[in-house]
Amino acid sequence: MTTRAASWQPLSPGERSVAIEVLVHGPLSRTDLARRLDLSAGSLTRLTKPLIESGLLVEVPDGGPAEVRQGRPSQPLDVVAESRTFLGFKVTDDMVYGVVTTLRSEIVARLDRPLTTHEPDEVADLLAAMTAELTARFPTLTGIGIGVGGLVQDRAVVGESPFLQWSDVPLAELVEERTGLPVVVENDVAALVEAETWFGAGRGLDRFVVLTIGAGIGYGLVLGGKRVQYAEEDREFGRHWILDPHGPLTPIGERGSAVSLLSIPSIRYQIRAATGRDLTYEEILAQAAAGEPMASRVIDEAARALGALVAQIANFVLPQKILLAGEGVGLMDVAGKVVDDTLRARRHPLAVPLDVETKVSDFHDWARGAAVLAIQVLVLGVVEV
Repeated sequence: MTTRAASWQPLSPGERSVAIEVLVHGPLSRTDLARRLDLSAGSLTRLTKPLIESGLLVEVPDGGPAEVRQGRPSQPLDVVAESRTFLGFKVTDDMVYGVVTTLRSEIVARLDRPLTTHEPDEVADLLAAMTAELTARFPTLTGIGIGVGGLVQDRAVVGESPFLQWSDVPLAELVEERTGLPVVVENDVAALVEAETWFGAGRGLDRFVVLTIGAGIGYGLVLGGKRVQYAEEDREFGRHWILDPHGPLTPIGERGSAVSLLSIPSIRYQIRAATGRDLTYEEILAQAAAGEPMASRVIDEAARALGALVAQIANFVLPQKILLAGEGVGLMDVAGKVVDDTLRARRHPLAVPLDVETKVSDFHDWARGAAVLAIQVLVLGVVEV
């Protein structure tokens, strides 16, 4: 399915490719831009001239902020990132986290509200009220992206969300009716992968993996610079990725899966079952860092599981980089050496060292990922599903 949306119109395919290259990688000199797109100097001049005349691209001083300026053709080209703003929402079971971003996904405002009901119309009402509040401050708001945990169909309908107890909720339509803005809805992990591919750790990479650790385990794969869509991306793949068949049980009886070993609820459950104490994840990490035996055992076991999981992904996918993200990657600060030792032990001795980047993500990062969906709709002109 392909749906038309508000976009950079009218742009030819060549002009669009130039504009996207500058948006994602700029500011760029004309020489760099021609090399990246394999264009002659004459072709590049033909494509960039209408973009500059329209104000979509501007000439900027070397290393300076984007500004309209008369200058020599050798000056780098850039977009005016502040010319439009975008709204991203991350919806959890009890909160809505909102951010406003520039065209380059830089967060310029945050707004959070408690979610006291899961009734779809009332959730849409809350999202619309938050949008109205932010529109008053940012009249250039152009589109809305919404990230939710679960199955999302056609980037519009929440087919299934266990966190919200939703089934077949037309969330995009409900919010569009209330705001008048184009809305795109996506699985939250998929949204985060898109953001990191366009503007983050995966920018410019051909093969890239995002692995998230938090309430669950999320996975996203980028090949050829584009996120690979697959039927199970809305499902928690970690429930079925067995790392230790003799490992710990989750509250629902799973043994030794990535979820049972690594997710925050499972780690907290293991400590509670062993000690009777209901500790936060941060408290468990602090105890492990201080050498408390039970916390150290659980965290070291989680670290070995993470190292094994990263090694398995690396051995099969051969990525240029793996990004570890989510609320649970504080594990690396406490037991990173265990992760690294396990990773090396599970890979060929002559394997190229793996580039592993760690990013502790809060819910505003997930909301930023949703905003990038709205940026993509503007830039690409379609919602591709």
